[in-house]
Amino acid sequence: MRFLMPVLRKTRETLEIYWVLVRITVPLTILTELLSRMGAIKAVAPAFAPVMNLVGLPSELGLVWLTAMLVGIWGAVPLIFTLVPASSLSVADMTVISALLLFAHGLPVEQKIIQNAGPGMIATTTLRIGGGLLYAFLLHHFLLATGWLSASVDPAWIPMSATPDWAEYFRGLGETMMSMLVILLILCWGLEILRVTGLLRWMMTVLAPALRLAGIRGEAGDLTAVGLFLGISYGAGLLIREARSGAISPRQIFLSCVFMGFAHSVIEDTLIMVSLGADVYGVLAGRLAFAIAATAAIAALLRRLSDKAFFAQIFRLHSRQAESR
Repeated sequence: MRFLMPVLRKTRETLEIYWVLVRITVPLTILTELLSRMGAIKAVAPAFAPVMNLVGLPSELGLVWLTAMLVGIWGAVPLIFTLVPASSLSVADMTVISALLLFAHGLPVEQKIIQNAGPGMIATTTLRIGGGLLYAFLLHHFLLATGWLSASVDPAWIPMSATPDWAEYFRGLGETMMSMLVILLILCWGLEILRVTGLLRWMMTVLAPALRLAGIRGEAGDLTAVGLFLGISYGAGLLIREARSGAISPRQIFLSCVFMGFAHSVIEDTLIMVSLGADVYGVLAGRLAFAIAATAAIAALLRRLSDKAFFAQIFRLHSRQAESR
């Protein structure tokens, strides 16, 4: 019975987190899908042409990035070779557009989850989009100057663009939400097992030097690692609980969310982009290096910011935290 009590408590906490995620994810996902089918996204895509030219990409790919930001990676991927033939793209082009997609995608859902952990949506969304553009800009000019990855792209697969009917769409959404619940339960139980056995401490010892360089320490590093490997929905989802309990300082929560915005779901998302012909060093190694350096720079700026300015401008103080201050 003594063993079951922590398990039941952890399960109840996880179900509370899941309910928060459901209330955020489901309505926003349906809304963005509706807007996409109505042509709203396509109508505003031409405004992104100057941005694409800035990073050396065909203007047509502006629709791809806009779709990714509003709908998600899987909504954008089928459009790439529909809008621009593979024969006219280089590996460098695919790596740059992949970088943009990896930094900023699914923003309505993911940024709302981050907002519930405390950081302001405007600040973190601006950082994700701006960080993606800066990295893509630097990557483009580096590849242009060196001539590296100039060969024609040779994708392992070319996804077909297909819009499912609404019945199939809602079935897929339901399956996704059930999968999220299962993964969250496994994560929460798994984290407890790792803590008890000491394996979590060992894993964080390996990751800690890189996260310390980024200014992330303590338990915030544990949850950042979850987001790094599994995605913002899980990493920031767990941060919501810690933020409301006051167990992690608001500044550490903010830095963790910033880092996850730059680098998250690095296994699944990287494999998708590499299969489309992107270079793994550009979409993984370079992205991680940028995430560490950019978060470290933001941490340095944050240290100069007073608590009053921090809470007024970029972080929403939760009630329990307010009571503890």
